[in-house]
Amino acid sequence: MSVTVRIPTILRTYTGGQAEVTAEGATLAEVIADLEKNHTGIAARVLDDQGKLRRFVNVYVNDDDVRFEQGLQTPTPEGAGVSIIPAVAGG
Repeated sequence: MSVTVRIPTILRTYTGGQAEVTAEGATLAEVIADLEKNHTGIAARVLDDQGKLRRFVNVYVNDDDVRFEQGLQTPTPEGAGVSIIPAVAGG
């Protein structure tokens, strides 16, 4: 399944400055693996050492927060939009 992944500014160094890239996969885990294959280093910014989503990175599939869906096993249907949004701290 081909999806569009919106890349936050802080991670665009991995995508050659592109704000959106396409990736393949039936689940979010497969999409992230495909992103890593084509944009080496990006997975380490999204996943922790145990292969789980980092605590301060929010990921949405078609506007649904994957933490309230099936996490990395959330389906990514053809044409879905995936957004990676790092949490911002400050006052």
